[in-house]
Amino acid sequence: MNGGPARFLPPLAWLRGYDGTTLASDLLAAVIVTIMLIPQSLAYALLAGLPPEMGLYASILPLVAYALFGTSRTLSVGPVAVASLMTAAAVGKVAQAGTADYASAAVAMALMSGLMLAAMGLLRFGALSNLLSHPVVSGFITASGIIIAMSQLRHILGIHAHGETLLDLGHSLLVHLADFNAVTLGTGTAALLFLFWVRRGLAPLLARTGLSETAAGMVAKAGPVLIIVLTTVASYLGGFEARGVAIVGAVPSGLPAFSTPVFDAELWSELAVSALLVSIIGFVESVSVGRTLAAKRRQAIDANQELIALGAANVASG
Repeated sequence: MNGGPARFLPPLAWLRGYDGTTLASDLLAAVIVTIMLIPQSLAYALLAGLPPEMGLYASILPLVAYALFGTSRTLSVGPVAVASLMTAAAVGKVAQAGTADYASAAVAMALMSGLMLAAMGLLRFGALSNLLSHPVVSGFITASGIIIAMSQLRHILGIHAHGETLLDLGHSLLVHLADFNAVTLGTGTAALLFLFWVRRGLAPLLARTGLSETAAGMVAKAGPVLIIVLTTVASYLGGFEARGVAIVGAVPSGLPAFSTPVFDAELWSELAVSALLVSIIGFVESVSVGRTLAAKRRQAIDANQELIALGAANVASG
C-alpha cells in the first residue's frame, strides 16, 4: 500500500494515473450502480422497517465517503439485506416500527456502527477478517436469506402474519393463508418471475436482436427498475389500492435537511451489542467481496483502511 497521505486517502494515489478511458468506464459503472441501487435501497429500507425514502437518502453520501477512504477500486457500498434484517431486529426491541423514535434509533445504530468500524480501523483490527471462516459467514448469510424470504411472503400474499421466530412466522402464515389477496399474489408472483428471467434471459435475448453485449448487459441490469415502473403503471391503471393491494404511497421529494442526531445514552447502550454485530458481519462480508474483486485485477486492499472507509460510509448514512 502507499505511504503518506495516500495511505488514508487512497484517491491521492490512483488519481495520478486517471485518464479519459478510465473516466468513461467509471461513468458507465456509475449508471449501472445507480440503476440497481434505486430499487435495492427502497426494498432494504422497507426490510429494516423504515420509510422507503430513507433507503434512498442513506445510499447517497456513503458512496462518496467510501470513494474517499476505501482501498478497493471496484467495490460499491450501500444498503444490504443482512444489515437491514439485523437493524429491524435490534431497533424493533426499543421502538415501534413506523414511529419517529424507530427512525431515530435506526440512525443511532448506523452512527454507532460507523464509529465502531472507524475505531477498529485506527486500532488495526483488520486481521479480524481472517478469524471468521468463510463457511461461518456464508451460513449466517444463507440463514438470513431464508428468514428474509419467509418474512416477505406475507407481503406477496397480502396477509397479516407475524412471528418472533421462524416457526411462529410459518404458523402465522398458514393460519392466515386463506385471507390472501389475489391481486397482490398475482403481482408479486409476476414480478418475481420477471426478475428471475431478467437475470438469465434478457441479455442473451437483446444480444440476438443485434444489441452489443455491453449495452445488453446494461439494459438487463435495469430489470429491477423496469419492474417497479411497470407495476407502478399497472397499479395506477388497475386501481390496485382499491383492490386491497398495499402501496408505498407518496415519497417526499427533495432531500431532508441535515440535523444533528440526538444522543441518548440509554438508547445507545441498548443498541451497542447489535451495532457491533452488524459492524463485524458487514466488514467481513465486504472485505471478502473486495478481496475477490481485487484478486481478479491483481490489486490489493488494506483491511484496516477498509474498516475506516466502511465506518465513514456508515456515519455518512446516518
